[in-house]
Amino acid sequence: MRVLRGRAVTLRPVTADDVPALAAIRATPEVRRWWRGGDDLTAAVRADLGDDDLTVYAVEHDGRVVGAIQWYAETDPDYRHASLDVFLDPAVRGAGLGGDAIRTLARHLIDVHGHHRLTIDPAAANTAAIRAYAKVGFRPVGIMRRYERGADGSWHDALLMDLLAEDLSG
Repeated sequence: MRVLRGRAVTLRPVTADDVPALAAIRATPEVRRWWRGGDDLTAAVRADLGDDDLTVYAVEHDGRVVGAIQWYAETDPDYRHASLDVFLDPAVRGAGLGGDAIRTLARHLIDVHGHHRLTIDPAAANTAAIRAYAKVGFRPVGIMRRYERGADGSWHDALLMDLLAEDLSG
């Protein structure tokens, strides 16, 4: 993995030293609502790092870890694409860092890994995330009904969005 530079963020491989900061960000109510992970968020972050199918970058801004962005690939040649997820510290929201991180990773996945299509699947109620993805060029594909179990035990809808290489903005 190499370091990726956006306009305002740097995406670099996550290290074990980043785990406490990422677990603390995941523990904030604004992030935990969408990114649960059980009672031990440190273990959840470590599990992501140990997943061989997942590539995880720390999102840095001004020399500080402010979140993480990750991706995985569908490798079947007839369905090949990459999917991504991102979370940011609520303290930095509204500064365009999420869009910068998404755009930077998307450009890398298209230019370096040769992906023609990317997907993301935010909760249908996560309007802030949906707006950020749309600004980068992701388009709604459709609602995935009762897609994910919420912390309350009930099932919630998600919005499948995709981005074709030619739709990437910026």
